[in-house]
Amino acid sequence: MHELSMKVVEIAQSGGPEALQISERSIPEIKSGEVLIQVAAAGLNRADIMQRNGKYPPPPGASDILGLEVSGTVAAVADDVTNLTVGDQVCALLAGGGYAQYCTAPASSCLPIPGRLDWISAAAVPETFFTVWTNVFMRGQLKRGESVLIHGGSSGIGTTAIQLAGAFGAEVFATAGSREKCDACLQLGARHAINYRKQDFVEEIREQTNGRGVDVILDIIAGSYLPRNIKCLAMEGRMVIIATQGGYRTDLNVLPIMIKRLTVTGSTLRARTAEQKAEIARELLQHAWPLLEDGTVSPIVDSVFSMQDVRKAHRRLDSGAHVGKVILKMDA
Repeated sequence: MHELSMKVVEIAQSGGPEALQISERSIPEIKSGEVLIQVAAAGLNRADIMQRNGKYPPPPGASDILGLEVSGTVAAVADDVTNLTVGDQVCALLAGGGYAQYCTAPASSCLPIPGRLDWISAAAVPETFFTVWTNVFMRGQLKRGESVLIHGGSSGIGTTAIQLAGAFGAEVFATAGSREKCDACLQLGARHAINYRKQDFVEEIREQTNGRGVDVILDIIAGSYLPRNIKCLAMEGRMVIIATQGGYRTDLNVLPIMIKRLTVTGSTLRARTAEQKAEIARELLQHAWPLLEDGTVSPIVDSVFSMQDVRKAHRRLDSGAHVGKVILKMDA
């Protein structure tokens, strides 16, 4: 069927980008409900950095190879898979295994590549769109006419969230760490972008909303941001925490949560069941895919590296200087 082995990126030992190396492994075998994908490109995520550093082990049963999203061609399908056939071009959400020439994926987490996207752009879609849809729209319940504050607006998640929230009629505010990154947020449709290094986002939100606050906050920081976020929320506001770059703990006065009837929630994506991810995929296909097809929203690609340059790709991600996604081409 295929050559028996494939090139993969392995973690030699926990540490920095120098810990990554190119190795050979057997092509994985598909299980019930899965497909084998010949990978064209893979998106890089902060979860990859955490796993590389030894701080984010893969869920039970998942590949130890990095990579949570890919684009590629279906090379084989399990007998019980009926929605995909060999030769289909897909982008897929994975629990691991994407930094490789071949990977397996649940058929239910594969989506057709929108016709206007190439392999590189398609690899930038799954993790960000699954994450934004489930957290901003399913958990955060963002509605047309409401307002949302997106922390890390220039990240892969942020650039997707700004576009999707705007496309569905919300007023978007974003934070970022430089004038250039704030400008990128504005170009993507944010009404106001706040340089968190130079401005107090609590004061900015208060001023921009005439003291009302925002309806939804998508937070990647946690830690000391939590009490500040609560000050930014309007009555009946919702905060969704998806990462903890600022730490897990903080002192928190719960009284404003009670007085303003706030909802504080959070989630992770990687460890969810295939059925839960399939539900998100169905909603994306119905609501977000038409916007990708017609160009209303587009994945933002910062830079592209070859598989051989995976260490350089991780250094780019580590630097925090990127706007949008860093992509790895599986051309080794």
